Amino acid sequence: MGLKIAFIGSRGVPAHYGGFETCAEEIGKRLVRRGHDIRIYCRSGYNAQRLQAYEGMKLIYRPAIHSRAFETVSHTAISLLHAALHDNDVCLVFNPANSPLLWIARLFGKRVVLHTDGLEWERGKWRGLGSRYFKWAATHATRLSVPLISDSREIQNYYRRVFNRETHFIAYGAPIVESRDPSLLASFGLTPGGYILQMARFEPENNVHLTIEAFADLATDKKLVLVGGTAYDGDYVRRLRENRDARVVFAGFVYEPDVLRELLTNAYAYIHGNEAGGTNPGLLQAMGAGCAVLARDVSFNQEVGGEAVLYYAKNIGDLGRKLRWILDHSAELAGMKEGARRIVRERYDWEAVAEAYERLLTASSA
Repeated sequence: MGLKIAFIGSRGVPAHYGGFETCAEEIGKRLVRRGHDIRIYCRSGYNAQRLQAYEGMKLIYRPAIHSRAFETVSHTAISLLHAALHDNDVCLVFNPANSPLLWIARLFGKRVVLHTDGLEWERGKWRGLGSRYFKWAATHATRLSVPLISDSREIQNYYRRVFNRETHFIAYGAPIVESRDPSLLASFGLTPGGYILQMARFEPENNVHLTIEAFADLATDKKLVLVGGTAYDGDYVRRLRENRDARVVFAGFVYEPDVLRELLTNAYAYIHGNEAGGTNPGLLQAMGAGCAVLARDVSFNQEVGGEAVLYYAKNIGDLGRKLRWILDHSAELAGMKEGARRIVRERYDWEAVAEAYERLLTASSA
């Protein structure tokens, strides 16, 4: 008999924003096929269509305070209360920032599993009180008798070393994709192989500024395409957009799956600047699309990319040198691309990920 499972803490599905949303969608639709009743809690305002169901999942909309500091926790509190008052067997909650709220579901006898995400308190967008709150919330999570999920061995080791708490390692996933319709690039003024791509939220720890500065020194007719942005523009985003290099294309958020596929599969190379914690969905997407990837040299990226990825230090000089190498060694990129796809096929398959979630959620609901 299938479980009734509430997914709480993401913005909702269809996935239009980040890793939690994609995770909820990819796992949720596969658990539906396995006979489970999946309810995805969505933030009002993020889905203009306001679908009631998607890929067999029931979508439940609840409001949130539209503020960087309070949006996640306000929506989670309301969603947990609703889930607690209905016939859910287990709540899968994303984001350790929500750990102080889990008592709401547990008070009503609901089982809870919490996804730890990355080391949010190390991200540049959370400074001062925000950073301290995230660290406190993660510490609080480790003291609760609820199963914790880490999607990275490095994060799992961190929780073991710093918090003396074991977590369940369940990897993230990514598809293997090929180009189908390169003509979709025309709307951006791009041609296959004619650009270097970076997809990221425009936040300091993703080093988009470093990419722009290193690219400025390259003598190349290839373009630099930046896909992404933030929900809350600030000084950092405004500084990025002050760039006057005509080769730099700010593509904004791209939500259409077909367009994203073509941007990834037709890129000459992909830059992954993220440095703060966990298995990054964008890196896996790029590898599954067969990109030649140049990534920040941090343990989280090395865990995923292995020897299939070229790594750079956090300075303009090293990134510039690695970019020049990629531009000058096109014949050697084929091996990087195939190696990246092989890693995704072997270690980051969504079906295997969904099966692991099913085992843990089933055990947690017993």
